[in-house]
Amino acid sequence: MTALRELMPCFQGVVPAAIATCDASGVPNVAYVSQVYYLDEGHVALSCQFFNKTRRNIDQNPYACVKVMHPVTLDAWRLDVKFVRAESSGPLFDEMELRIQAIAAHTGMKGIFRLLSSDIYEVLDVQHVPGYLMPGSGDAPRLEMGDTRAELRGLQVLSDRVSRTDDLADLLKTLLHSLCELFRVQHAMFLMHDDSDARLYAVESAGYDTSGVGAEVALGEGLIGTVARTRRPLRVSGMAEMLRYGRAVRQEMQAEGAQLCEEIPLPGLCDAQSQLALPLAVGERLIGVLALESADPLAFQDWHEAYLSLLANQAALAIERLAERADEEPLPEPDRPPLAARRRTFTWYEKDEVVFCDGEYLVRNVPGRIFWKLLTEHSQTGRTEFANRELRMDDSLGLPAYKDNLESRLILLRKRLAERCPDVRLVPVRRGRFVLERDCELELEAR
Repeated sequence: MTALRELMPCFQGVVPAAIATCDASGVPNVAYVSQVYYLDEGHVALSCQFFNKTRRNIDQNPYACVKVMHPVTLDAWRLDVKFVRAESSGPLFDEMELRIQAIAAHTGMKGIFRLLSSDIYEVLDVQHVPGYLMPGSGDAPRLEMGDTRAELRGLQVLSDRVSRTDDLADLLKTLLHSLCELFRVQHAMFLMHDDSDARLYAVESAGYDTSGVGAEVALGEGLIGTVARTRRPLRVSGMAEMLRYGRAVRQEMQAEGAQLCEEIPLPGLCDAQSQLALPLAVGERLIGVLALESADPLAFQDWHEAYLSLLANQAALAIERLAERADEEPLPEPDRPPLAARRRTFTWYEKDEVVFCDGEYLVRNVPGRIFWKLLTEHSQTGRTEFANRELRMDDSLGLPAYKDNLESRLILLRKRLAERCPDVRLVPVRRGRFVLERDCELELEAR
């Protein structure tokens, strides 16, 4: 009999599995399965969501067949199984439910598209199904697994680079770009947690056509928000199939008159087929979420999750360390390309706490309040140099009293200016101090 572990790619959810059952009279029923979860060499767990007929059949006859397919070769395998028990709580249920929650949030099915139980089956036999598909014109491509020894070396190099960074902006850039270089990650984004409004906002990215800086995700929204809320890593493969399954259920619910919220778009890569999101936490405090994406449905394996969780822990401690460092160390002067003089109009909408530049959205909330303070102070007094400490002590900015993430907010603000208004800059001059530089005339409006 083929060992179950040899079929691990079949359990990634890229190609939907199916379960065939019979009632006491021998009448068959076939249903698709959202998850087939490998437990050990003798057991798998199937997600139970909408399978009323399947459940009735299993109650009458515990034997079933499960069909799984290799996502690269498309070889089919039949698992002869026997129902053992259903679990509606515990570590296994929580692990499988986390994946369901992420898909439910993406498809507007939160609270409806949910896991009822994790059904554990004993695997009695595993058989390859020859001739399941018509023969192709050539040899099917084979899945190439990574050399974990080389990846361990890559983790060591990345860890060393992170430990040598001396400011938050450098740390985040090093972290993401090293992931792309050393682990062949195609797209990566780091989102910082904001305690003041229970949201995450993107402050650094790599591999995208647009940076995504300033993108926001609420706790509990989609994969990233779910990982932030639960503080647990989550790896999802075959995103297209899972989203299609969730949307099909959504359409059926809508046809029956259910009122559902709008679908939440994925931040970053619009056609992501696999995602890995890792929480960064220090103790009980959430620092942020590291989100990796790929158009390859099998881009992330078990070892990615295990290795990079170690890195996430180190990065969280490094961010905490840099946030508490003294404000006296000098920083190198950056290159400042000359820009043509022009007039920029900045508009502050106090009610919405939003800053617009020349009629286009720039930044909002705490970064918006910080930027408007800097602009008005500069306009009224001509002052150009500012200190982090004075911003922290300004009650009008509404920074949290503990762990205010000020540096990450300034990084976001600098990047938004670089993208939307490059002739106004916030340039670090030494640790904890920066200057407001401009190559344009400023016009300020408050509404």
